[in-house]
Amino acid sequence: MGISPLVVGLTIVSFGTSSPELAVSLGAAWKGQPDLVIGNAIGSNIFNVLFILGVSALITPLVVHQRLVRLDVPIMIGTCLALWAMSLDGVLGRIDAALLLTGIIAYTGWAVHLSRRESKEIAAEYADELKPLVKKKPKLMVQLGWIVLGLVLCVLGAQWMVEGAVKVARSLGFDELIIGLTIVAAGTSLPELATSIMAAVRGHRDIAVGNVVGSNIFNILAILGLTGLFSPATVNIPETVLQFGLPVMTAVSLACLPVVFSHHRISRWEGALFLGLYIAYVVYLVLASRNSDGAQPFGNIMIWAVIPLACLGLAVGFVRSVAVSRKNQANEDL
Repeated sequence: MGISPLVVGLTIVSFGTSSPELAVSLGAAWKGQPDLVIGNAIGSNIFNVLFILGVSALITPLVVHQRLVRLDVPIMIGTCLALWAMSLDGVLGRIDAALLLTGIIAYTGWAVHLSRRESKEIAAEYADELKPLVKKKPKLMVQLGWIVLGLVLCVLGAQWMVEGAVKVARSLGFDELIIGLTIVAAGTSLPELATSIMAAVRGHRDIAVGNVVGSNIFNILAILGLTGLFSPATVNIPETVLQFGLPVMTAVSLACLPVVFSHHRISRWEGALFLGLYIAYVVYLVLASRNSDGAQPFGNIMIWAVIPLACLGLAVGFVRSVAVSRKNQANEDL
C-alpha cells in the first residue's frame, strides 16, 4: 500500500507483537476473569522492560538514536500514571476505557506524523529489518488469507492459554492474578522477546527498544481500552494490583527515563540490573501466592528501597553523563 517500513515498524510490528495480550485479555474478560485481564497487561509491561530489555542489553548495549523512542518513554510513563489514576476507585469503567482507546488513536496518528521527520538512517534501519519478510511481491489474496488464519489461531491459542493458566492456578493453589502477572504475561510477551533479541543481534537497537516501549503503550491504551469497553461486566482492579502491581509497573517505566536519555544508551550493567529486579519481582509474587510471612516485608523492601535505589542509581548515571557531555562540548567549543 506504499506505507514506509518506518511506519510499519512503529505500528503494525509493534502492535502486532501485542496481539496475544489482546486476545488473552478479551477472552478472559468474556469468561469473567478480570484478574487475568489486569494481571496480563501489567505483568507484560513489567516483563517487557525488566526482562526483554535486560536480555537485549546483555547481548549488546542498546544505543538509541531515534527521537521517537526517546519521546515514547515519557508517553509510556504518562500512560502508566493515567491508568493508576483511573484505577484508584477500584474499577476500570467504560468511560475510562474509551479515554484509553482515544489515547491509542491519537498516539498512532502522532507517531505516523512524526516518523516523516526521522532521519534517512533510521528509515533505512527499519527497511533493512523488514526486508527478510518481503522476499518477493506478495499476492493480496494470499496475504489476506494468512491474516485471517493468523487471527483465528491467535484467538484459539489465547483461549487455550487462559484455560490452561486457570487450571494450573487452581491445581497449585496459586491466585489467578499471580498467574496473569507471571506465566500468562511472559507467554504473551514472547513475540516482543523474539523481535527485540533478533533486532539487537542484527544491530538494529532502535527497533529493540522501540518495540518494547511501543508494545507497553499499546498494552495499556489499546488492550485495556478494548477490554474495558467490550467486557460484559465491569473490570475490577484487585487490591494487590493497586498496592504492588501498578507501583512496580510505574517505577520500572520511570527507570527507563534516565537510561534512554543517558547518552541514549542501555549498557550491559543496566541490563543486568533490570534482570535482577525482575527476579526479585517474581520471588515476591511466589511468596505472596503462598501467603508466606516474608512476602509483605519483601514487597515493602522492593517498593520502598530496592526500586527507588535502582532508579536513583540510574538517575545519578544520567546526571553524570549529562555533565560529561557538557564538558566535552565545552572543550570542543574551545
